[in-house]
Parts: sequence; structure tokens; C-alpha cells
Amino acid sequence: MYFGADYHPEHWVHPYAGTAEDSEARWTEDIELMVAAGMNIVRMGEFVWGLCEPREGEFDFAWLKRLMDLMANEDIKVVLATPTAAPPIWLTRKHPEILPTDERGLPLCEGTRHACCLNSDLYWDYSKKIVRAMAEALGKHPQLVAWQIDNNVGMHSTQPSFNAETQRDWHLWLKAKYETIARLNDMMGTRFWGQTVGDWAHVPMPRVAPAPHNPSLVLDWRRFCSDTIVAFVRMQAELLHELSPQAPVTTNMRAFGQQLDLFDVADVLDFASLNSNATVKSKSSENACEVDFLRSIKKENIRTPSVGSGFWVIEQKAGHVNWQDVNSLVRPGVVRMFTYQTISRGANGVLYFFWRQPRIGQEKFYGGVLTHSGRGDNRLYKEISQIGQEIKRLAPALEGTTVSAEACILYTHDNDWTLGLPRQPNKYFSLREHIQLFYTALHDRNLAVDFARPHENLSKYKLVIAPSLSLLTGAEADALKLYVQNGGTLVGTCNTGLVDEHHIAADTGFPHDLTDLFGLEVTEFDPLPPEEENHLAFKGQFVTSHLHTARLWCDVIEPNGCQILSTFNKDFYAGRPAMTINNFGLGKAIYIGTISQQAFYCDLVNWLRNLCGLQTLLKVPDTVEISMRQKQGTKLFFLLNHQNTPVRITFYKPMHDFLTERTFSGNYDLPPHGVLVLDEHQVEKAPVEGEDTVILTQKA
Repeated sequence: MYFGADYHPEHWVHPYAGTAEDSEARWTEDIELMVAAGMNIVRMGEFVWGLCEPREGEFDFAWLKRLMDLMANEDIKVVLATPTAAPPIWLTRKHPEILPTDERGLPLCEGTRHACCLNSDLYWDYSKKIVRAMAEALGKHPQLVAWQIDNNVGMHSTQPSFNAETQRDWHLWLKAKYETIARLNDMMGTRFWGQTVGDWAHVPMPRVAPAPHNPSLVLDWRRFCSDTIVAFVRMQAELLHELSPQAPVTTNMRAFGQQLDLFDVADVLDFASLNSNATVKSKSSENACEVDFLRSIKKENIRTPSVGSGFWVIEQKAGHVNWQDVNSLVRPGVVRMFTYQTISRGANGVLYFFWRQPRIGQEKFYGGVLTHSGRGDNRLYKEISQIGQEIKRLAPALEGTTVSAEACILYTHDNDWTLGLPRQPNKYFSLREHIQLFYTALHDRNLAVDFARPHENLSKYKLVIAPSLSLLTGAEADALKLYVQNGGTLVGTCNTGLVDEHHIAADTGFPHDLTDLFGLEVTEFDPLPPEEENHLAFKGQFVTSHLHTARLWCDVIEPNGCQILSTFNKDFYAGRPAMTINNFGLGKAIYIGTISQQAFYCDLVNWLRNLCGLQTLLKVPDTVEISMRQKQGTKLFFLLNHQNTPVRITFYKPMHDFLTERTFSGNYDLPPHGVLVLDEHQVEKAPVEGEDTVILTQKA
């Protein structure tokens, strides 16, 4: 298990630290504090291009090597980041044509990070030179265990960029995809508004225009921009594999937060790494959702510095941020709790951002492990030091363990981009919120969840949920049918199968290519404003805990062989199906023709647990989150209390906690934001007599 921090040694030299006589003296003190906190790794180098190449062709990596040598004295490993996220001022001044151009055709200025166009051949050439020079200078250093490519690649207006070179690549990309202009016109439907083109050079980039651009064109533009970034990452990955083959490559990514296909990015990496904003989120299920999504984007061919597979959280917030309207302090215990949430869901490396609050620059009031003083007597340093000592005890048990899920939620970036285009049926609909409704219901029942694209092998999952796959390809529809045909249970929803991959609406009924799977056809759909709602009436087999509403979207469904589980209560489609189930081959396809409130999805998951035979991990109070990592012969249960008050649990049998090396039996009050890491190994200690309330018990 790797445990450490994101370190920026360039901040901690004279005059900001050290002395005039020994500018780098602070580095040794930082290393001592890292060791005392139980850290064994740092990430560094991501913004140092201007320091490592202060003038064109003059490279200086000696200072980084000196630091890595100091790290070696205490056996602290290093993740080196390629510095291409921050081009030096001399480069942008010499070649202003590499600066990105916005959608109005105006160039963006130099003097900050991401001041580049990733379609620029010149920028690629200079990037290759600095990456090659860094890898040749430091790529064989014994402390190097991994490379990080760039930083938040594609953020801050570099995706998209509307430069002349971007237009050139855009037209080449379209030509490779469509081959002929006639096919492009047909597949994009350019005859709408009479926007047919007769030459590749005439296809516009979606700059600011009097009216919305063709959605098929904008969707392809999003794909092209994503492919541009993937190509940039691939270029660096191939170069690093050639020059420093012993060190796997990764890059830092934000789940649901970047306009690029993270599955495609993960394909060119050795392992995936998450930027986690957990400490600034309000709901544990939202954070867990992002962690599970990031874990899921790379399921095969994983190579990490850790033993086994998994992923890393390469930016775990150590404290508050500086980009919210109000940047409140993180409360005691919260960093520790969310650290264990990421570990419980498969992370084999956790690095905190920042190591120390910088005294300079745009992020000087961003939270860090250390405050500006750098003394190591502050609250967060003590809390993270506690985690570091606990990780040392826990690491041997974690080695080789993985997370296994029986439920899966489907997601594609193409579909997400489609639902973000202008002129949607309901502007108040949010795919992210729709996904979260399902995820929270599964999370709150402590059911492990993977994410996947529809064309992946879904056979290992007992339950697959497909929220609002509005854009659905024919191949994806076939994959879903195959999954159900072979015995799987699929839950589909409204806003599914409205367009194909070219953004052409179906003329065979909605959801296109799936009407036989669900045994129904959606003949119309009724978007509702937020202040209006319908209501649902349920049949006998679906037990409800509340009266459930229908909001935002109501499908008018014509059943064709399906069984009706619920109907709408009012409007002209009162009595028409709202929720159905259909036998298809060996499996079942459930369709939910509306969006409801969270309570409905909790009832739905309770019903699906019995229908699919899903096993919850342990029986605990509703406020306790449970995750499990396992390997043959070992199961580790992580119990997290996300509340500000204690939660009483009662152990049915003695359970061993790795963090305290204690054995619990009978009643135990899990403190506010408290954590337990338990195994089910029986120990020779009798349970407390007289306990008759069983709250913690393993499900059969």
C-alpha cells in the first residue's frame, strides 16, 4: 500500500523556505515529517517545465535528482509527473500560435497552466522533447515507481480549442470516419436547415453561431476533442514505456468531471488514478459513486507499482479547497473517514493534495497536510499521521485483495455528451442525478457496484441498471439483449434509445432496437416541469414504503407482452403502464418509464435484491457504510460512520479490527466519522453474555 502526498519542492526553496546559504534545506525537514507521518511515496514535477528547461534546449534536472536521492535515504518512492500541463513563458512567447483559441476565435493568453492547443504540432514536438529529456535524466532512478502524464489533461479551455491546426485535424478525423462527403451529409443529417457541405474543408467547427449547431456535428466534435487528448496521452505513454519501461504510467482524472472519454484514456494507461474531492462533498454516496466509477474504467491489463491490480487516488484532498464560494474547514475525522472509503473501494495508493499550503501563487489558501508554517503540529498533520500508522498495520492484509460487485450501472460518455446538448426534452433532467438515484439506493443497502459500457462483458453481474441511455447504438442494444437472454436482469428507464450513434431518431419505436426486449413501445413521452408531478400506483408484487411520485419525465407506454408493475395515476395516460417487467430468454427486463424520488429507488433495490438474489455484506444500521475487499480465504469489511454522532452496533460474533488490533464483541459505539476494518476470522474470545440485540451479523 502506497501512502503519501503531492509534493511541490519548487515551492520550498529560498526565499520561501531554506536559507540563502542552503536554499534546499527545507526538503530534508519535509522528508523527516513525511517519514514521521508514515508516508512512503510522493508525487512531484507536474508544473516544473519552466524550471527544468528555463531556456530552449537547456535542461536542468539535477535539482530533482538531488531531491530523489534524499528520498532514497528514507526509502520514499516517487511518482514523477511530466510537466506538459504548464508550458513555460518563453515557449508561448516564441510560438504564440500554440495558445488555444476560444469558440469566438479569440486567442487565450499565456502565463498560466494549460495555455496550449493539443492539436499543435509544435506543442507536441516541444512536449516530446521535455518528456524525453526528463525520462533520460530520471527514468532509471531507483526511487521512481510510476509516471503521471500531464495534469488534469484537457481542463481549462484546452478542450476544445478552435485553432487552425485543430480545424485541420478535425477535417482529417471526419474524413477517416465517414470516408465520403455524401456519407457525412447522410449520417449528420446536414440537409436540415440546408447545411449540406460539398468539401471536407467546409465542415464547420461548432464556434459561436446565431442558432444551435447540428447536434450530430457537435457530438462528433466532442468525440474528436476526446480523441485528441487520448492521442496526446498515448504519445507520452509510448515514449515513457520506451525510455523508462520499469515504471507504469497513469494520469489524474476526475470522475464525471472532464469532457473526455475516461474509458478511452484508461486504455492507454497502465493504471487509473482519481482526483478525489471527497472532503468537500456532502453525501457519502456521491463520493463512493465517483470512486467506484474511476475503479471501473480500467478492469483489465492493469499494472501498478502496488502488488496486484486496483487504482490510485493520486489527489485526495487533505483539507478545504479554494474554488468554492465558501471554502469551509474540513471537520476532524473527515479526512480519515474518506481515506478509508477510497481504500475500501479498491484504492492501493492514496496521496494527499497538498503536502503543504503554498506561500505563493494562486492556491496559497488551499488546504494541505501542513499549514503555511510547516511545523507539523497542526490538526490535519496529526490526523494523517494516525492514518499512516494504521496503514502500516493494515497493508499486509490488503495485499492482493480486490472489490467484487454483483450489480453494475451502465454509462457512456457519448450518451452523457448527447444529453448535454442544447434543446433537450427537459432541461431540468440530469443524467448524473439520475445515475445517483440508483447508485445511492444500492450504496445505502451496502451493495457493491461497478460501472461499465454496454458493450462490455456483463455476464458476471446479477443486475445491470441502464439509466437513460438516450444515445444507444445497435451493437449496444444487441449486447443488452444477449445479457438478458443468458439470464441477466436488466433495468432500463425513460429517455432510452431515442437516437442512434449518429444522433438520428428511430422510426421503429422507442426505445429503438429494444422494444422486443422490454415487451413494450413508448409512443410518446411527457416532460414535466419541476413544480409538477404525477403519481404511481403499484401492483401486488412490488411492495412500497411510501406513496411515490413521477416527475420530470413520463413515458406513454403501449404494452406488448410485458407484465405491468405500476401505472400512472393522472392525466390522459392515467392507468397506463409506468413500470413493467418482461421475460426475455432466461432473464428479465424491467422498464421504468419515469423518474421518481429517492425513496422509490430504495424500494426498487429492496425488491431487486430478492428478485436477483443480491447479497448484502453485513446487517448494520442504515447510517453505517460497508465495503468489502477480498481474496481467497480473506474478507475485509470496512465500516464507516458518516454521521456527526456515534452509532451503536452489536457484534454477533467476535470480530478483529486491524486499525486498533482490538477484538470486538457485544455492543460498540462507532464514534462520529469513525472507521473499523474487520475480518471474520474467529478469535478465541467469547462474546459478552446477555447481549440479545444483533445488529452486525454476516448475511448467508
